[in-house]
Amino acid sequence: MKTSWRSASLVVSAVATLALTTACGQETTPPASSQNVGATAAAGDYGTAGTGLGDAADSGTAGAEAGAQGAATQTTPAGELSVSTNAELGQVLTDSAGLTLYRFDKDTAEPPKTNCEGDCATTWPPVPADDASAGAGVDKSQLGEVTRPDGTKQLTIGGWPAYRYAKDVNAGDTKGQGVGGTWYALAPDGKKAELADLPGLSTRKDADLGEIVVDRNGMTVYRFMKDEAWPKPVSACTGACLEKWPVVAPVANNDTKGVQKKGLMSFTRPDGAKQQTVNCWPIYTFAGDKAPGDTNGQGVGGTWYAVAPDGKPVGAQDKE
Repeated sequence: MKTSWRSASLVVSAVATLALTTACGQETTPPASSQNVGATAAAGDYGTAGTGLGDAADSGTAGAEAGAQGAATQTTPAGELSVSTNAELGQVLTDSAGLTLYRFDKDTAEPPKTNCEGDCATTWPPVPADDASAGAGVDKSQLGEVTRPDGTKQLTIGGWPAYRYAKDVNAGDTKGQGVGGTWYALAPDGKKAELADLPGLSTRKDADLGEIVVDRNGMTVYRFMKDEAWPKPVSACTGACLEKWPVVAPVANNDTKGVQKKGLMSFTRPDGAKQQTVNCWPIYTFAGDKAPGDTNGQGVGGTWYAVAPDGKPVGAQDKE
């Protein structure tokens, strides 16, 4: 039986489309790396880099809810300090209740001095020095105290005044990490807790968003709702957009944890740069996120959303 030219054309077209679709799901990912790639030039509807920044907690004000919680922990004894291993921050110092202890960049350690008073001390309750003791993994010589302006004694670790965060309500919470770019979890020696060695892409449990994808630096990964995934990835974020939303560079499949493997690939952008995808959707980080755990890009412009392990936009599934 003879096949008409029109029928043959349709068959060829269908095969080509199928090949592209299959390629999206099967393309081999280039060597591991999750460094962010920047660029410049014209824009689009990509949101504002300042959205979500300027958390009042930088100066110590985090609202009535934080104040109420802070009052409850204001004078709670630290008890026996211990060391907790956090998936994103490595070794973190905690009190006897398992609550994370923090340090403030505006304080000093030599000599020990606190600069967190008033509303700040409500959001970030100082840890009393009384009854604090060194548990397993904690060097007793690192423990000390500083007299606060109100005359009370505050625990110091390696000279740094120690605080809790009013929004940490459960053992292991680290919601204060990176707040205002000045608050950081304490390592057992008083230094800032260091980021653990993360894969190129992995997931973390966010208190508000659930399980979301993060890059090697622990930074939240996002999707742009104006992008395309099928039959091949296409990024609608170009020019000046990329200054606020740097692309995530290629990551090897074996350098990921908890992220869906199907559609985990990279593609070449028009400018020649390589960009990683999750389920074929291009992924980015946000310039407005200053520390691991930040999600300031969530919902920006109604077009940017954190990414679930299967590549879906968290909180915007109905917009797929």
